[in-house]
Amino acid sequence: MEPRLDILLLVPSNWPDCLIEGSMAKNAIGMALATEEYGSRLFANDARPSVVLEHPGLLKDPERIRDSWNKIYRGSENAHKVAVLEEGMSVKTLSMPPEQAQFLETRKFQIEEICRIFRVPPHLVANLERATFSNIEHQSISFVVHTIRPWLVRLEQAFNNALFSKAEKGKCFASFVVDGLLRGDYESRMKGYAIGIQNGFMSPNDVRSLENMNPIEHGDVYAVNGNMVKGY
Repeated sequence: MEPRLDILLLVPSNWPDCLIEGSMAKNAIGMALATEEYGSRLFANDARPSVVLEHPGLLKDPERIRDSWNKIYRGSENAHKVAVLEEGMSVKTLSMPPEQAQFLETRKFQIEEICRIFRVPPHLVANLERATFSNIEHQSISFVVHTIRPWLVRLEQAFNNALFSKAEKGKCFASFVVDGLLRGDYESRMKGYAIGIQNGFMSPNDVRSLENMNPIEHGDVYAVNGNMVKGY
């Protein structure tokens, strides 16, 4: 067997753009991980900004005081303990910059950014902040058409090239059926089926098969609306 048939190689037509997307994804995912790590450290410190211990004079052993403070008061498990200051010291709390306080919004944006790079609707990764019943359906259909379908076409072309001889290619072909992924809501499907039955290109059993229902007797008849029958 030829080596090229041992491995199914899929090369996107826009492969240079894919390299750029890979770099963008690396940066976006890296920022998401950094934001998550920042949030973990923040809440490990009881979601409080750092403090400064001010001493009226000259400290002889600042390291001892810093280590003692961190050991007793640092971390969520030590939250709300009463602080005892020595040698006339005072505590000054450093305010948290607004851009750091908005790390939750940053995390949400990174989710959308990663989805945007890979052309995945946010609701598929459980980000339902801007989702509605109507736009979820259309976003799902758009995902199939614009994200999944191009890769399916590449797979079909690769399968047809690798699996069939020249003589077989005229009779056999590989194809993905995505009709199930493109199904609309119940009302839209019923309207489409009604049009198909009335115009004679679908039978009742065709509809029942698509809806995973058992066939019925005389359900394979293709009927045409009387208004469309030519009179003689």
